[in-house]
Amino acid sequence: LVHTSGRFGTAVLDPARRAGALPLALHPAMTFTGTPVDVQRLAGCSFGVTAPDELRLAAEALVIEMGGEPEWVEEAARPLYHAALAIGANHLVTLVAQSLELLRAAGVEAPDRMLGPLLGAALDNALRSGDDALTGPVARGDAGTVAAHVAELRAHAPQSLAGYLAMARTTADRALAHGLLKPELAEDLLGVLADGGARRDGEADR
Repeated sequence: LVHTSGRFGTAVLDPARRAGALPLALHPAMTFTGTPVDVQRLAGCSFGVTAPDELRLAAEALVIEMGGEPEWVEEAARPLYHAALAIGANHLVTLVAQSLELLRAAGVEAPDRMLGPLLGAALDNALRSGDDALTGPVARGDAGTVAAHVAELRAHAPQSLAGYLAMARTTADRALAHGLLKPELAEDLLGVLADGGARRDGEADR
């Protein structure tokens, strides 16, 4: 008996196991659209596999038969595993959609064409190099540019400001921890980010 939920391992199938079922959790780490292209995306897709020890080889063989790549995930690690995928895939859609909206607001006629190569390169660099792939004003400690971003978002896209500040703070923390952001520049930058969410004097509620 197989389920494909990312969050759960095989414990959720305990009632069926007590009735004699052989439980497997096989989660394809892929986004699906409900169209025929979904089947094609299974080829080479990693699957989060959780199963009783005696069924591990059978579970991995099923994934390979589907053209996937089995990746073992312990039962207790399933929620963390699923959170990691949600951060990467779900939040990416939100970030890209916001970026498209802002580019349109800036007058760019084909924001998808502009973003495609940029995001493709950024993703490739991140997968290859992790935090060492960081570029941009936060990583280099350019507090003035970040302050300008905050001002523009506050004026033209206040709904995007909270997300920008949260991601910039996280980026700054990671850049500082990995030696990319110089400590002497971090103070001004973090000050801008700390003040960025504060309402200016006299600013009305939106």
